[in-house]
Amino acid sequence: MKSFKSFFGVITMIDHFWRGGVGRVGCTKLITVENFNRGVVNFVVSPDTYFVNQEIVKVGDTVTGFYDALAPTPLIYPPQLQAIVMSKASQFYNVKVDYFDNDLVSSDNTLKLNISPSTQILLENGQPFIKSPKNRNLVVIYGPTTRSIPAQTTPYKIIVLC
Repeated sequence: MKSFKSFFGVITMIDHFWRGGVGRVGCTKLITVENFNRGVVNFVVSPDTYFVNQEIVKVGDTVTGFYDALAPTPLIYPPQLQAIVMSKASQFYNVKVDYFDNDLVSSDNTLKLNISPSTQILLENGQPFIKSPKNRNLVVIYGPTTRSIPAQTTPYKIIVLC
């Protein structure tokens, strides 16, 4: 099981990242993100990284990078983390990436999903997901929440990470 963590900040640099053979040159990017505490993270962004709403990011954009905190990481500074999901900051929606249990409660017990008929449930490639999203790693795009513990929301969209 993955343990999702996030890092929020402003993109200060985007560069090519060499990985693999000649045919893969240019397929992977290194995105440097700096937060307001002057913390810096280099996100390795591969063709497998999911971008929320397929947004294109550029230097100066405010983003959140989600990564697996249990994945092996080289002991270098700044840390170099494999981005699983990248999300551009928005005033219109929130994004949570986490494992959701049988009751659709996140693993950190901060968010419970109440799925409505209008909630889109999709695969990463945009195709409909026809099974239950319970007991899966999900990207949840949502708006307002209740002031309960856990907070409850009716998500706009759920992306199932298979």
